[in-house]
Amino acid sequence: MPCCRLRALCQYETNKLVRIQSVRLGSLKWSLNGAILLFICIMMLWNRKYQEFDLVVSSVTTKVKGVAQAPLPEVGNMVWDEVDYSGPWKGKNTFFVVTNAIVTKNQKQGKCVPLKGRFCHTDKDCEKGAWDQQKHGIQTGSCVKFDLSKKTCEVSAWCPIETRSTPPRPALLAAAENFTVLIKNNIRFPAFNYIRRNILPEMNDAYLRNCHRGNDSLCPIFRLGDIVREAGERFSEMSVEGGVIGILIKWDCNLDRLMQRCLPRYSFKRLDEKETQVKGHLHRALCAAGKFSFIQLIIYIGSTLSYYALTTILIDWLIVTSCYSAEVGQNYSERKVESIQDQVKCILCVSYIDENNLRLVKRSQKKSLQVIKPMSVQPRKEDPGHLRAILCLLQPSDDTNDDVQPSLGKKTDPNAKPHRPAWCMCDSCAPSSLPEEELCCRRTEGTCITSSPLFGQLVLRRSLLEAVLLYQDPLSPSVKKLQTAALRHCAYREYISWRFGVPPNDTHPAIPSCCVWRIRREYPSPDGQYSGFRPVKMTSMQACENGEL
Repeated sequence: MPCCRLRALCQYETNKLVRIQSVRLGSLKWSLNGAILLFICIMMLWNRKYQEFDLVVSSVTTKVKGVAQAPLPEVGNMVWDEVDYSGPWKGKNTFFVVTNAIVTKNQKQGKCVPLKGRFCHTDKDCEKGAWDQQKHGIQTGSCVKFDLSKKTCEVSAWCPIETRSTPPRPALLAAAENFTVLIKNNIRFPAFNYIRRNILPEMNDAYLRNCHRGNDSLCPIFRLGDIVREAGERFSEMSVEGGVIGILIKWDCNLDRLMQRCLPRYSFKRLDEKETQVKGHLHRALCAAGKFSFIQLIIYIGSTLSYYALTTILIDWLIVTSCYSAEVGQNYSERKVESIQDQVKCILCVSYIDENNLRLVKRSQKKSLQVIKPMSVQPRKEDPGHLRAILCLLQPSDDTNDDVQPSLGKKTDPNAKPHRPAWCMCDSCAPSSLPEEELCCRRTEGTCITSSPLFGQLVLRRSLLEAVLLYQDPLSPSVKKLQTAALRHCAYREYISWRFGVPPNDTHPAIPSCCVWRIRREYPSPDGQYSGFRPVKMTSMQACENGEL
């Protein structure tokens, strides 16, 4: 048993293919395969599935430039430079620009009365040390006069307290629209050891002084008004109360030698709600690079080969269904799908003269073969080769000794049937003790097939049987030396070819009892003994001569 298992491991199994000669199916196959191949190539190039990708290591620095003069109430004209409108550093990857301001002149720390302070009657109404975000200071605990009729809690704050709550319109630094910002972005892809910056090597000082994004999308110097406009906003409106603009730098790099490309693309988007009170800019870099990888290409090809199965599935469906051809579908299914029965089970094939099909039944040791219900019924397949050979052999011959008609007047064999069995429908069968031999040539009552002239010509004719045996074995002994057993067994086979055509695979044709006994009477055994029903195939004439059937 272990040896058998080891032998099973040393085997290779492959699928069975059926080749159909058809212009329509062939054209459909290559059309579908071509469409799938085109789709795979387009998706591979579009998504660059043949590349290995790496994320970026990036750093960004900014520098804002611009000078503006703005008039301040009760102060006069004031010049604003980078220190005034940029302020201190606000965090990573950000820069800040002041575009508007509410000015309160000459503020000093002290005690004063807020315009919207807490109303009170006595000092007890004012809590010392309390504070409110809307009151601009900390309460001193004193209740002082606000006007002739009201009192309010005094606060310690920068005095005088700011009285204006809405920013001026237009913005004080409307000229900031023309300020510029230089963005320096350095990137590195560690997996490919590739370094790049948005200021390209050919961008010298002269280029940077004169470049403009209106005619050069790679220019790293941005005008604030252009940034706001490309974000879909108006600078004159946004500069009043401020806002946050996102500057996105996208590096989508192709590092293949033949198609190397690694340039930045800039885009802008407003990120805040419009109630924001300051104007700021936030920027980030979105970067990914791809480079050709043989391993990734093999993985992609392997994953897409499964798409070709769609062609097989579609064509199989068209053939099997009636969309193509019922005859082709039946033939295709029978050739592609091969049914294999368990060796323990013996499937018999039965053919009746009054039916144009074959019945497949299981061999039974209890029931008569005549009454067993079939497992399935299949159409009978004609054997054109056998039919052409028989027609040639039946041509008129000059040999006057040719036994055209079998000797029907011979004496009755002592083993002939004594009476008609109950399962017989043709009145010519003999009784048997074996259930698998209890089979008649008819399903319903009628004339026996052995009474047909063709039975004598195709099954019993000696010259025909001798020619068939010699055709199979041209170097066999002389026909005069042929044993009766060889002729008898050859007659069995000729009956099977005539009435069964091409039997289904792994089935054993069962010859009716009336035909078996008619052949035995024509070519009897010398001792009157016969082997009986044995479902094996005859392999050669020598086997027939030796009685191996």
